[in-house]
Amino acid sequence: MPVNDDKTAMHTLRDISELRHTLREHRLRGQRIALVPTMGNLHAGHLALVARARQSADVVVASLFVNPMQFGPGEDLDAYPRTFEADQTQLTEAGCDILFSPTVSALYPNGLDAQTLVHVPEMGEGLCGGSRPGHFDGVSTVVSMLFNLVQPDVAFFGQKDYQQLAVIRKMVSDLHLPIEIIGVPIVRAEDGLALSSRNGYLSQQERAVAPALYQTLCSLRDALEHGESVEQVLHRGHTALYDAGFTPDYLELRDTMLGPVTPSTRHAVLLAAAHLGPARLIDNLSVQLPAATNASHQR
Repeated sequence: MPVNDDKTAMHTLRDISELRHTLREHRLRGQRIALVPTMGNLHAGHLALVARARQSADVVVASLFVNPMQFGPGEDLDAYPRTFEADQTQLTEAGCDILFSPTVSALYPNGLDAQTLVHVPEMGEGLCGGSRPGHFDGVSTVVSMLFNLVQPDVAFFGQKDYQQLAVIRKMVSDLHLPIEIIGVPIVRAEDGLALSSRNGYLSQQERAVAPALYQTLCSLRDALEHGESVEQVLHRGHTALYDAGFTPDYLELRDTMLGPVTPSTRHAVLLAAAHLGPARLIDNLSVQLPAATNASHQR
């Protein structure tokens, strides 16, 4: 696919009609369009999504929108880091063609309370959906808007937000949207911590502790793959996280579609969310369960 080698060529658009007009011209030329939705404060994980999009499409669109609908009462909407100019620079250097950064009033002209919601049942319940009620309604609503506005052929999401990726895939399938959804592997720091915009909330001391989340998951994965009881392994994981200084939100083993594991489950995912200081960190690892694993218990 063509690569945007002109580092000054990225267009930043805020107006919906201008976005539609610009993309209509690309679409009439038969060009393949990719979308990378973000909330900004970009890091190497986001840029990996752009790089994958650059490889698979003629036109790469990144959106930058801190979506108030997916933040609950008392969450960090006001504190969420906003680094627009730095984000613009990184996207330009990554070869992004179009940055769409609308205002809240542009996407929600009638306010949040009067906004039509897109609700994805089952997939968005439990895990992050359990501890953040309404979060995935906000995610699916804004992503469906972006899909409608951009009408991409393909969209890229990070696998760190495993449940979010599952919600988006189900929404696209249920609504028969002609969009290919591609999950991109987690990008980690050298010490294993999954990159996240919220890592910036961590103090120097907390940042030194944070990789213990990934290390704990690796240890639990190894134990599960060697046939240890799921119940015992998850109990040990909770204890390890508390001992390291985390306050676990959840630590669960699910099948790859986020259903409960059963004695016949072989491919599973270990998912965790834990608070460390002001930051809520999430991570996940794939697990290959042996036939002898007692997978009927969860904690």
